[in-house]
Amino acid sequence: MRIGQGYDAHRIKPGKGIILGGIPIECNYSIEAHSDGDIIVHALIDALLGAAAYGDLGTYFPSEDESIKDISSLSMLSTVLNKLEEDNYKIMNIDLTYVGQVPKLITHREEIRNNLSKVTKIDIENIKLITKETKLGNLSKIKIKKGDYEIELSSISSSTTSSIS
Repeated sequence: MRIGQGYDAHRIKPGKGIILGGIPIECNYSIEAHSDGDIIVHALIDALLGAAAYGDLGTYFPSEDESIKDISSLSMLSTVLNKLEEDNYKIMNIDLTYVGQVPKLITHREEIRNNLSKVTKIDIENIKLITKETKLGNLSKIKIKKGDYEIELSSISSSTTSSIS
């Protein structure tokens, strides 16, 4: 068994929504990124690449490559999954941690787990998603008015551990 650790963080900006775990989530901001900015999938990719000693996300999908601008993170994950399969690796489990003030992923957690289960072809019982909904400091502070409320946002991040055999 091999174990990999992945981490991803991005700044957020005013926008119309984000994608997390392959699931579009409507909100008043978006993620600054070369791809679709799905930090959950990016962290998962890095964990899988690390477990197989293949390198990291930037090795396979460099942000300087304009031909992959706005690429779907699920497409990137599919490429990595195909490489793992070619080399006879099998994913055993995925342990995800999302850290961010918003969105509150508790309402999206099962949908994300179900989606990742389908994409990775592993049982949902082997995918864990913890949400830590907290401010991350002054990395990228923006304010968004929503009704009578003003929300202050900072960066969001995701960390993943996975094992393969």
